[in-house]
This record gives sequence, C-alpha cells and structure tokens, in this order.
Amino acid sequence: MNDPTLDLALGFAIPQRHARGRLVRLGPTLTRVLAAHAYPPAIERLLAEALTLTALIGSTLKDGDAQLTMQTRTETGVVRLLVCDYRGGAVRGYVEFDADALAAAPIEPTLFALFGPTYLAITFDLATSGERYQGIVPLDGETLAEAVQSYFVQSEQIPSLVRIGVGKLADGTTIAGGLFLQHLPEGEDGRERLHTRLDHPEWEHVAALGETVAPAELADRQLPLETLLWRLFNEDEVRLLSSTAMTRGCRCDGDHIRSVLAKFPADERRAMADAQGLIKVDCHFCATVFSVPSETVAA
Repeated sequence: MNDPTLDLALGFAIPQRHARGRLVRLGPTLTRVLAAHAYPPAIERLLAEALTLTALIGSTLKDGDAQLTMQTRTETGVVRLLVCDYRGGAVRGYVEFDADALAAAPIEPTLFALFGPTYLAITFDLATSGERYQGIVPLDGETLAEAVQSYFVQSEQIPSLVRIGVGKLADGTTIAGGLFLQHLPEGEDGRERLHTRLDHPEWEHVAALGETVAPAELADRQLPLETLLWRLFNEDEVRLLSSTAMTRGCRCDGDHIRSVLAKFPADERRAMADAQGLIKVDCHFCATVFSVPSETVAA
C-alpha cells in the first residue's frame, strides 16, 4: 500500500495561539507490526492505539537517536505487559496477555477490564546527553490517549490534548491516526510559567477546535493530514513544520543478538545452547526466533 497520506507524522505550529502539535497516520507500518502476532481483535486494537501514541509523541523528539518507550505491566489483568518504543521514525511494540482472562471479558472490554488498576510509564532516553526522563501516571480513564494526556498535564504541567482514531478497511487492514496539541509559554522575560496562570484563553480556543476532530477523520486514509489540519484550524495561521516518515523498526538482527550474547560468560553461553550448539533467541517484537551458533558468538 503505497500512499503518501500514510505512515507519516506532520508537525505544525499555531504561533498566534502559542500552540504546537503533531498529526500522525499509520497504515502499512501498523499492518506489519500487527501481522507478526495474529492478536485477537481487542488486543490488536489496543496495540494499534499504543503504537499510534508512541509515534505521535516520539516524533516530537529533536534528537534523532533518542528513544521514547511507553510501557505498562500488570500481575492480574487481561494484559500482563504492553510495551512500545520509537526511535528515528521506527516504531515497534507487542502485548503479553492472558487468553483465558480475555475470553471471559466482554467483546469490547474497557481499559480497566484489560488492565485493572495500574500505571503507565513513559520514558525518554536522550542519546546526545545520555539523560533519561520517566513519568508515571495512573492508567485510568476510558482510553490510552487519556492516560497520555494526563501524563503531560500532571507530570510536565503543560496543557495538552491527545486524540486517537482506529479504523478497519474492507480488506481488514488497520489504519490509525492521532492528534497531539500542546500550549507553549510565550517565551518572553517576565512572563509567568504556564502552570501558575489561572486561565489560558489562547489554549482554550485551540483545544476547543482540536476536540472537534472525529476518530474517523484521524483514521481516514482519503483525508490528507494537511487538509485535516486546515479543516480544524482554518481560523488561525498554521505553519507546517518538519514531517517524519514512519516505519516498522526492530533492532533484532544476527549481529545485534551476537553482540548481546557475547556479554555472557562462555559457560553460560554453553548452557544456553541446545544439542546442536544453537542458542535460540525469541524476539517478542517481531515474533521471530533467531538460531545463533554458539561458536560464532565466541568468535
């Protein structure tokens, strides 16, 4: 599916309203990730939402080698682990879940039914400075998008709006899109910080317009992102910023796996190998089992 409206993140700014944002839409990239796992519909949709959010927030990183990781883990919920990450336009993710618990859940389970009481962790690893930032917020609300929005409002203290839409084409292909809006400080000396102000009339205007976007619009492959942006904010001057092409990314290849295995002592590597001398490594992200001859690691 070669479509310029898909697998793209588009940055924009609304200078007069001191706002910035991102629009993203995933198609073939999403299909490649989901096809590797054959998840049940409820889990597939959850991962589609999570990957879209990861692409949406990750594409705001200015450091090309920086990584964003979004993860939540439970001990008793249907979903035991959800993890996605973004680096340089590449996204990947997977879900571990209890099939029996899912079978007992409603056909369209709520977020609480899938996870129970737990937390969402969002981690930024900045390659240039080597710094790591992590925020943790309760995974409550009706959607993952609400939890991510809460992260920026509570942890970063930045007025934010996050919206996600997921749809299915007639051939079963999943298309997903997202909108991320943030209010910015005015940047002049003497201005008070955003979180100390009692109201944000400029932000209220932008947020009210952003809230009108429909999930179906975000996931409509026939609607270019630029057209959707104009439709939402035609009352204001909107400046297009950089765009980022999205791909499915998994860093598990033979050389990378050998480099990881080489960190283990020789006796531990021998214990890992089977009777044929192969060390088998299962990558959960791409659902691929790599068979690495132990002697190639030692070499």
